[in-house]
Amino acid sequence: MLYEVLIPATIMGGLGILFGTGLAYVSKKFEVKTDERVVQVREVLPGANCGACGQSGCDAFAEAVVSGVCKVNGCPVGGDNVARQIAEIIGVEAEAVEARTARVMCRGDLSVSKVKFEYEGINDCAAAASLYGGPMACSYGCVGLGNCVRVCEFGAITVENGVAKVNEALCTACEKCVAACPKKIIVMVPKSSEYAVNCSSLDRGNIVMKNCKVGCIGCGRCVKVCPVNAITLKNNLAVINPELCTNCGECEKVCPTKAINRHRSQIFANVG
Repeated sequence: MLYEVLIPATIMGGLGILFGTGLAYVSKKFEVKTDERVVQVREVLPGANCGACGQSGCDAFAEAVVSGVCKVNGCPVGGDNVARQIAEIIGVEAEAVEARTARVMCRGDLSVSKVKFEYEGINDCAAAASLYGGPMACSYGCVGLGNCVRVCEFGAITVENGVAKVNEALCTACEKCVAACPKKIIVMVPKSSEYAVNCSSLDRGNIVMKNCKVGCIGCGRCVKVCPVNAITLKNNLAVINPELCTNCGECEKVCPTKAINRHRSQIFANVG
């Protein structure tokens, strides 16, 4: 009886050792060696795993930049400092990274815009927006329930009087807020661009005036005074091209509704 147990156990144990040794040999033989530069690049990355670099996360970006798929300055969160460190690891010259920031193209807070109905549903912008376009009379404006605030890992966004605002000194351009906004009114612009049309409404001017005191009415005055042709009128809405804008401020002077102004979040530029 004892032999009937020991013999099969011995055979199974021997087979286990044999297979284990074989697997160890195969894994060693066909091991894919990791480029040590990938590890070094990963260590200097901020670890936000935001996907703003176009990859699924920091690990994927580290591999992509070492293999040449991504540029060394491809991490907007890390900026110039991280780009320089990666360039040193890779052994190339780093290109300058233009600092970008998220901006909320809406200033229609509760003091200047009309409310269509009182919303009492779940605290989610997408849910509120799905109900007749949201509680605000302007169906293009900020819902103000803070989806963007909740996804921002850097505390750069707050909701004040019903409208989201970005602290540019804290914004790392990870773009999570852009993806979270159901109204698509959060855009990425260079931090050097100081002026913006803080409105996203495509309604005609007379409708805008009924819904919001600071909305763009599409009058075109800003287009006419811009000395560098940086402003165009599209679908009743003035749009500033940040690549052409020289921050002269002439557009702000002629805007009758003050929809164009020096962006409020600029006041945080020297914080921290």
